[in-house]
Amino acid sequence: MYTFDSRIRYSEVDSKAILTIESLIDYFQDCSTFQTQDGPATMEYLKERNIAWVLNSWQIEIKRLPKLCEEVRIGTIPYMLKGAMGVRNFFMDTTGGERLAVANSVWTLFDFAKGIPSRVTQEIIDAYPLDEKVEMDYKGRKISIPEGMSYNGEEIVVKKHHLDTNNHVNNGQYIRMALDSIENVSGSVKENVVSLRADYRKQALLGDILFPVIIESDVEGTKTYTVSLNNKDHEAVCVVEFTV
Repeated sequence: MYTFDSRIRYSEVDSKAILTIESLIDYFQDCSTFQTQDGPATMEYLKERNIAWVLNSWQIEIKRLPKLCEEVRIGTIPYMLKGAMGVRNFFMDTTGGERLAVANSVWTLFDFAKGIPSRVTQEIIDAYPLDEKVEMDYKGRKISIPEGMSYNGEEIVVKKHHLDTNNHVNNGQYIRMALDSIENVSGSVKENVVSLRADYRKQALLGDILFPVIIESDVEGTKTYTVSLNNKDHEAVCVVEFTV
């Protein structure tokens, strides 16, 4: 397990002074990056070998989003490393021990020079001591497009601020895009989201255009918004599902 403590900043909250979902994901990403940079398999180590961790999926359960200036503890728990795959949990707690959010994430170590997955090295195994996974309602990483009312969102041009250090769209940016697409056609749902899943299928690069399709469905009183961010060939680059 790896943890760090923080305090919710003004730049991370919405108009009601509550942490945004996007900022929650940023905290999780920062936590895994901090663990990576503590070595021995740092980002520099990975770059020298033309390899990097690519996110396949998120599943995040939100119990409560913290308010401005609340003190929080963010943690990550790698619990499986096998072949080219790594799986890790994340959590955010108050420093008093209240569980605010938990997440599961699936990653692939990818060799960009060869264009194929790469097996984990001993340095990577040493960097991420394994522990027991957290309790949560684990779901499959693949998201099926449901039936329901469908809307076309405004097209999104990938800009420089969407990119990460691998020059691909950062995984958190896809979720921002999906939330904004819902808001543009159905109004804001951010404050009501209790869980989300993201299924990453392709990489989007600078200058690419994404075409959001929003599907609103209701199953036994549970409302779900599914956003498929498609490329020009009508292929899903990323599918994001929000339960409210």
